[in-house]
This record gives sequence, structure tokens and C-alpha cells, in this order.
Amino acid sequence: MVDKMPEVLSPAGDPESLRTALSFGADAVYLAGKTFGMRTASKNFSLEELKEACELAHGMKKKVYLTCNTLPRNADIPSMPDFLTAAGECGVDAFIIADLGVFEMAKRYAPQVERHISTQGGIINYEAARAWYDLGAKRVVLARETRLDEIAEMRQKIPKDLEIECFVHGAMCVSFSGRCLISSFMTGRDANRGDCAQPCRWKYHLMEENREGEFFPVEEENGGTYLYNSRDLCMIEHIPALVQAGVDSLKIEGRAKTYYYTAVTTNAYRHAVDEYRSNLSNPDYKVSRWIVDELDKISHRAYSTGFFFGNEPGQETVNGGYIRHYNAVAVCEEGSNVKNICVITQRNKFLVGDTLDILPPDGYSFETKCLRLVNEDGEEVPAAPHPMQRLWMTTDKPIPNGSVIRKKNM
Repeated sequence: MVDKMPEVLSPAGDPESLRTALSFGADAVYLAGKTFGMRTASKNFSLEELKEACELAHGMKKKVYLTCNTLPRNADIPSMPDFLTAAGECGVDAFIIADLGVFEMAKRYAPQVERHISTQGGIINYEAARAWYDLGAKRVVLARETRLDEIAEMRQKIPKDLEIECFVHGAMCVSFSGRCLISSFMTGRDANRGDCAQPCRWKYHLMEENREGEFFPVEEENGGTYLYNSRDLCMIEHIPALVQAGVDSLKIEGRAKTYYYTAVTTNAYRHAVDEYRSNLSNPDYKVSRWIVDELDKISHRAYSTGFFFGNEPGQETVNGGYIRHYNAVAVCEEGSNVKNICVITQRNKFLVGDTLDILPPDGYSFETKCLRLVNEDGEEVPAAPHPMQRLWMTTDKPIPNGSVIRKKNM
């Protein structure tokens, strides 16, 4: 018997992605401040932006979780109390923490804020989960190596009020729970402090010891060999199994990715959860094909189900190239008027006459044709070539405010 549906938890690498996640159906977002988060490549949030993010989310009855999941060195510790105190005063609902010392400091300096244990904590059994609960954790973010049957067993053997969060979509690290030394060794950039250079995604060759400088390709295909490169995770077709195993939060990876990625993934998992809620009495329920197809409209590596179902085919490494069928070309800033004219900001080039795919905040995509473009000087133009240019676009169908506008690659 299903007691409740899990939350959809979306990444927010910057304020635009935050607003996108909330408008496309996230129940909660996770983000970082300017320090102590595991994604230094993201723009992240100043304290002022963090306060605004919390006010916006709470006004929509949604939550904000702040990542404090780096493994800090001694030199980092003196600045931690002020950071935790200030973040707590901004109104964050939870800290996501990997380090035991930071966990205890959060209790001391922001006791009103929930503490969640990061996937960096490597929790893969019920005794570890229970130990963190006894220390005061509200939620555990399980290691991505945890199988679905192990999650179900864990749910039965931990306190009912200890929540389980699992990654269900996005890039996967080659190392256990993201504990990787390759980046530090090869580039000096510490993956455990948010600065991974992703050397697991690079192309590699062999060199025989007596033939210095002579490289030999070891090719899986014409594009080369990628020894460590993982497939992307995608569990969109397995929401019922995740719910029945007792997962409380479905987490989408991607704080370093674009607002467009956030819109599409959030929308897909929002609809998948809601659709399953409406079909609880149907033992043969399967997610609608259009929801699955939406996830092929973002740039991604080949998908797999990760470790959820054990060592089944599809977990092997693959080539380093992305699959990219669509590009986001604009965002609708003001929805269409009675003449089907909307105001957009351009993100990638497109032309008058192009067929565009529209993803509105209600999540049901449709196609329309660009009939006319007018710039801010009132001049009619044949194309939208300048990033962030503001344009008035006439189409053959109305476009709702907040829609993401994309174009299929030829």
C-alpha cells in the first residue's frame, strides 16, 4: 500500500534554474552557496540570492535544501560557523552534509535547519542510516550503488520518520559515491571539494614503455575509447518500483547544467509521479510514452538504470559523445496576446519559418511556426542570431508565459 508520493527534487545551479524548477513542478530544489558546495562550476547563490530563493519557494509552499557536502580541510573550518548561521537565517529547509564535523556544527549554529546526509556519505545499508538518524539526521541520500531491493529492506529496518532520497536521473560518477581522486591526481582539482575536472570523460590511448610518445588507440568505436565514462541514469519508467520500495524523494542530478535541462527533467518526473498517483489501482500501469520521449529532448549520454536492478546489461561504459536531438532557442518572457505575439529572449539562433517545439509550464509540449520576428528597434528581422536578444515573435499558436522554446536539430 502506497502511503504517499515522493517529492520531485530538482537542481538549481543559479537563480534562473531555480525559478524554472519551481515553475515546472519541483516540490523542492537543492542549491549551493558560494562556498562548501560540490559544484564550483555552477554560478551558485550569494546570501542575498539565497534569501530570495527561500522566500520564492516558501511562497509556493516548496522547499530549499542547501548543499554543504564538500569535505572541508582545516583551513575551511573557521568560516563554517558564520556560513551555517547566515544560511539558516536565510530560511533554508535543510543542509545536505557529508562530513561528520560539519554535521555537528550545523546542529550548533543552525539548530532549526534539518540535516540530510549527502550521497558522499556512502550510505548503503540500514545500520549506517540508523546511526545517522540517532545523531539527528532527518534524511539520508543513498549511495547510487544501492540496489532497489536493498532500499526496500532498508525502509523496513529504519525509523519511519527517517526519509530516503535517491538520485533518479543524470550523470553518474565512476567512483563509489563520488569519492574520486582522479581529478586531484591528474589536474590538482579536488573533486571532493566541488572542483572535479571530470577526467573520467576524457579520451584515452595506450603508450608502450619503449615507444615513448607513440600512442596506440584502443577503440570501442571510431570516436575512440572512454575507459571510465558512465552512462547517464534515467529511472523515468520505474517510478512505481521506487515508490513501492519506500523512496521519499526523487533527486535529479544537474546543478551545473542549464535552465533547459532543469525544465525538461523536472517536468518529466513531475508528470510521471502525478500520473502514477492517478493509476495506483492499475497493476499494469506504465508511464506514458510522451513523458519518456521528453527526456530524449535534452543533451544526454546513453541512458541506463544505474545500479538499481543490479548487474544487468546496460551498465557498461560508453563513448564520450552526447546525444543531442534538440536545442533550446528562447524563453517566453511575456505570453502571447490576442494576435499570437509573444516576447522572448533568444538563447540560440533560429529563423523565421522554423517549426518550434514549445514546452509550457503545464508540461504538455506542442509545435508552432515562427511567422515573424521584430527587434527592440521595431525592425522586422529574418532571424534571432544574438544571445539574450529581446524579440517580439508572431506564431501560428499562442505561447504561454514562461515556456521554453526549442528547435529540433536537422
